[in-house]
Amino acid sequence: MEHPGRIVVVSADIGAGHDRAADELAQRLRARGFAVDRLNLLHLLPRPLHRAVRETYRGVLHRLPWGYHALFRLTGSSPTAVRAIRALLRPLRRRLRRRIPSDTRAVVTTYPFANQLLGPLRRHGRLRVPVITYVTDFVVHPTWLAPGVDVYCAVRHAETRQADAADVTVVQPLVSRAFARPGPEDRQRARQRFGLPADGVLALVVAGSWGAGEVPATVAEVAAAGVRPVVVCGHNAALRRRLHGAGRYVLGWVDDMPALMRAVDVMVENAGGLTCQEALAAGLPVVTYRPIAGHGRANAAILARAGLSRWAGTPQQLGPVLAAVIGTSPVVPSHDDVSQDPAGLVAEAARRAPPAGSAGTRRPLLDPVGDAVAVLAAMLQSTGGLR
Repeated sequence: MEHPGRIVVVSADIGAGHDRAADELAQRLRARGFAVDRLNLLHLLPRPLHRAVRETYRGVLHRLPWGYHALFRLTGSSPTAVRAIRALLRPLRRRLRRRIPSDTRAVVTTYPFANQLLGPLRRHGRLRVPVITYVTDFVVHPTWLAPGVDVYCAVRHAETRQADAADVTVVQPLVSRAFARPGPEDRQRARQRFGLPADGVLALVVAGSWGAGEVPATVAEVAAAGVRPVVVCGHNAALRRRLHGAGRYVLGWVDDMPALMRAVDVMVENAGGLTCQEALAAGLPVVTYRPIAGHGRANAAILARAGLSRWAGTPQQLGPVLAAVIGTSPVVPSHDDVSQDPAGLVAEAARRAPPAGSAGTRRPLLDPVGDAVAVLAAMLQSTGGLR
């Protein structure tokens, strides 16, 4: 049976949140019969540059958080800064266009810089199919916005500046249906699976796939508040070694987060990204503590204002906040008639669109320049996808 069309989903392996949202969307679209191509935006660069961009961003986040926060605020308040990023990325537009097959009927992004390439292609008629983006944060930062993008999908309570005229559609979070409210028997099995104690209150401490932020201090202060921390260090092996010790439950990368969330009583997080959306979908109370710079602090403020999480601002506040939320039913974002499955929105747009057509095969002379300037632009990455 012939599929109803091809959809290209563009993400980037900066953190894990962008890719996790793209994975979930691709799975839902394939279930609807579409052929789905996944594209890592950073793979447009030669491999050494791809790695350099990712490691530079990781290094800034770990070692120069104040610099990252300054860039986040600059690009959030200066349209000129965003236009400069768009101009720096311009030499990569043709390379990206050639990666979109001729039978494509829609392109979806889960990474902001992809919009700065695809939006202009769409606006100037070099890409005939709709460009739709799913914003992985609760803050719709200006780096997500680009002329030519057809629709921005954001979860309920996500905020954007009034000055930014964007067609934002409220959608359900791109969270796996495996995240669901557990029964008592699920919790016991989950604790056994991860080697956790059968009794007692456990706090899941998460800090993205890179283990970014003030994690050791958070772990110590959660324990001092009388709650046993269960720490997920992601791919940060050095952090895992540092935290390993008697009486501590320290994990690396976890493939089955739904099961781990069923095992604990509260989640303590610092980024407010996709993992926070997963916890809310699972009915797990969320506490924001020591949020990371930039998007972490912006997300924390929105979550607190919406009543979706509690923000503990100091070590003295952490214990009372944990005590207040443990054992309570969190506010779970409702999905009324206004909200819709983003996969359904994309599928509807794809069925209406003509195929993208051929982009040609001529290699542009500016490719080497594009490689170099894209490194600089990616160093200015201003909104994260940390899990």
